[in-house]
Amino acid sequence: MRILLVDAFPMVRAALTGLIEQHFADTQVQGVDTVEAARAALAQGLPRLVLLDLRVEGGFELLQQIHREHLMLPVVVVSGSDETEDALRALGAGAMGYVPERSDLHTLVQALHLVLAGGTYVPPLKPRADDTPAPPVAATPVPDWAELPLTPRQKHVLHLLTQGLSNKLIARELGVSVETVKDHVAAVLKALGVSSRTQAVVAATQKNRS
Repeated sequence: MRILLVDAFPMVRAALTGLIEQHFADTQVQGVDTVEAARAALAQGLPRLVLLDLRVEGGFELLQQIHREHLMLPVVVVSGSDETEDALRALGAGAMGYVPERSDLHTLVQALHLVLAGGTYVPPLKPRADDTPAPPVAATPVPDWAELPLTPRQKHVLHLLTQGLSNKLIARELGVSVETVKDHVAAVLKALGVSSRTQAVVAATQKNRS
């Protein structure tokens, strides 16, 4: 498996390369420091995943290009910002994961595992200024989402999407076929007015706090 790492700082690339190769067997990390070098690497062959630091000049445009030209290629964004708007912007542009730089290494490894398995990693986000902070809870029950025209099963699917599960894992959790899960996911996307699983996770996360 090959992972393309796009980061402008040599020491960071070296540290992340070591971390990834330690936790992912038979993985080759190709590190580049510019968007131009990343595009050249993509032209030579698509990796299994792209790990992109948005501080690289032109990084956001590269994210948009990958989403536009290689829709099935997952991108995990590493960012110096933990602001909700920045995370939503990256996820809306096609990132399958957003890891604030303040996160620990274990979180990054978990995010990569999740995205490689077909899931989406959304970090805990700061409430927006116009959001009412949600009270702390001890468990994560399936939210009601009463305003959405969804069946109880579809709400359960949406809940599992927000947990980062892939269609295969959702099917296993619910004891149904993957095709049935796909139908439920399509209904969820329509109800939320979005076009991707990532956007659905973001929209559902915001509705939980409203």
